[in-house]
Amino acid sequence: MPTYVALLRGVMPTNPNVKSEKLKHVFESLGFKRVATVLASGNVVFESPSKSATTLETKIERALQDQLNFKTTAIVRSREQLERLVKSDPFRGVKSDEKTNYLICTFFKDSRNELCTVVDRTRDDTPGFMRRLEKAHGKEITTRTWKTIGRILKKMGSPLAE
Repeated sequence: MPTYVALLRGVMPTNPNVKSEKLKHVFESLGFKRVATVLASGNVVFESPSKSATTLETKIERALQDQLNFKTTAIVRSREQLERLVKSDPFRGVKSDEKTNYLICTFFKDSRNELCTVVDRTRDDTPGFMRRLEKAHGKEITTRTWKTIGRILKKMGSPLAE
């Protein structure tokens, strides 16, 4: 059965309505198997026989609204899609140093693309960068650090995990 991750926009550890255990319960109520959360920032790994990311996203968004009163954008990627992203080595030769370089990937819902960016933290702050991304691309995006993507792949059982 295919393994997916739902990248949920707007989930923060400080929001009590969308704690990991609540998210896990919603996904299990949808009939998904082997549900697990990664960190407390809206990453939910699951198995589903569905082959349509769009169908999964709609189902997840509705369930989160209905069950937790949480309106969000869900962006679904398969294990294979994340593995292809990692194999493409978008940060070739650049190391993440949270004081100077911040390696991030922004996921776009409609285009199914990603934008991998090195944020120079000596010249830019992350919140400002995120506001500019949203202004340019709208709210149907979500961003994860490269390190988080590695953690997600590890939870998915990928040999490419960091």
